[in-house]
Amino acid sequence: MCDAWVCSGVGVYPWASVPQVKRQGQKSASRPSVRRAGDMNASGQQGFGYRAKRTFTRLIVFTLILGLGGLVVFLLSQLNARTFTLALVDGQLVVMKGRNAPAGSVPYRPGDPRLADAYAPIPVEGQDVTSLALRSFTERDELDRALFPLLENLARPRIASDEPAKVDQGLYFLRRAEKLSGITEEQRLTLQKLMTDVAYYQARQKLEDARRLVSDALTQLKMAAESQSRHARSANQMLSVVTPPARELEEALRRAVHTLSGPQGTPEQAAPETPIPAPAPTPTAPPQAPAQAAPDAGGAP
Repeated sequence: MCDAWVCSGVGVYPWASVPQVKRQGQKSASRPSVRRAGDMNASGQQGFGYRAKRTFTRLIVFTLILGLGGLVVFLLSQLNARTFTLALVDGQLVVMKGRNAPAGSVPYRPGDPRLADAYAPIPVEGQDVTSLALRSFTERDELDRALFPLLENLARPRIASDEPAKVDQGLYFLRRAEKLSGITEEQRLTLQKLMTDVAYYQARQKLEDARRLVSDALTQLKMAAESQSRHARSANQMLSVVTPPARELEEALRRAVHTLSGPQGTPEQAAPETPIPAPAPTPTAPPQAPAQAAPDAGGAP
């Protein structure tokens, strides 16, 4: 046992050396305090740098998330703005176009009057449009190809009718189908065949338009001829030249449109009208020539 001596791991030291051990202990105890103060300053600097770095990282991540979210919203808005849908409203199929937003749509009203007529609301009239109302179209050509069968089904029974009013309605749907630029080649051939079937009614309408134009032109020439304008003389000359044939043409067009092509215009009604002007000039001149020649031949001898 070591009572008067101090034991250590190296050797035995006398009591005289104990104060030196204490002094060394005191010196060694003062060093950690200095080291601790330096460590606190270093750890403070490191803590501030770490917090700044972490805050900056979070800011970058937040900015990236915000930018990606904005990009997703922009792409969804662009996709929705190009999307067409069909909605059944009050018995009519209405073409809807997506808004420039991630969702929502409004009735499609293009600025071109030709397109506005083509995509106007379509009366359903008993047609099954459930499948159309559930679809969406990202291109206008797809919408055109989907609308064509509906317009065809609405036009076919009308152009096959003998009633001019129904045929005009069928022509209306066919003209709308003509304005759909995205239909397929097969659909174009079908449309061409349907238009050929109603060529007679189209010609009839053009004849009626021509008759009205001729009548309006004669009326305007007469007004100009009766006025005191500098064109009065020219109008009079034109009237003297064109009035007789124009009146005949107008009458012929009127008969063709309203009599020969009407639903009641049967061949029995049209036949009596043609021979009436023919017999009028024939009986007048021939009988007088032989009556005057007979007395001259008898009185000469």
